[in-house]
Amino acid sequence: MKVLVPVKRVVDYNVKVRVKSDGTGVDIANVKMSMNPFDEIAVEEAVRLKEKGAVTEIVAVSCGVAQCQETLRTAMAIGADRAILVETDVELQPLAVAKLLKALVDKEQPGLVILGKQAIDDDCNQTGQMLAALAGLPQATFANRVEVADGSATVTREVDGGLETLKITLPAVITTDLRLNEPRYVTLPNIMKAKKKPLEMLKPADLGVDVAPRIKTLKVSEPPKRGAGVKVPDVATLVAKLKNEAKVI
Repeated sequence: MKVLVPVKRVVDYNVKVRVKSDGTGVDIANVKMSMNPFDEIAVEEAVRLKEKGAVTEIVAVSCGVAQCQETLRTAMAIGADRAILVETDVELQPLAVAKLLKALVDKEQPGLVILGKQAIDDDCNQTGQMLAALAGLPQATFANRVEVADGSATVTREVDGGLETLKITLPAVITTDLRLNEPRYVTLPNIMKAKKKPLEMLKPADLGVDVAPRIKTLKVSEPPKRGAGVKVPDVATLVAKLKNEAKVI
């Protein structure tokens, strides 16, 4: 079985994000970039399924600028067999990415698509669900346990009230949650091997997909600074401040 694993290049989670002075977006100049942590979990899960014998080939996919090749090389260092980059300088939104992935699903015919539940830059949590809808595939989101056998996947997913277990037929789309696994450390020999693995370059036009943005960002701003705490002498003063100053009651 072939597994398709989409990965996204984002600002590293250890970096403090800075907003541009003109408020048009986030400053990524000279900022460390890395693979989206949820996608890294997805790659790790695909590799573990391959180690169990349930998967024969892992294809990592990324959509974006040329520098996304670095992210794909990291995925191949973790254990992906080959990679595909859909290169474009256009700002990609979830629907555009889902359409590109749908075209790749049609092209590659994977038995399973595993991707992170959301990216830590836009926090949209939409691409996996949109892909499943466009491709007409069953989906299981927020997975914290995945078992594949006999043409189906049993997925334990995190919901507000606890855990829910689903059984879905393959091919299917699964999005990963934080507690699914802990990605392995990438060793230097595997990094060197990844440089020799095949990486296919495509353009959105090659897949017949229009990636023009449907949503326009009007302004990006930092959240307001949190004010200092105040000690109050009694409950009556507290209630008065909550009512008159904070206006929460």
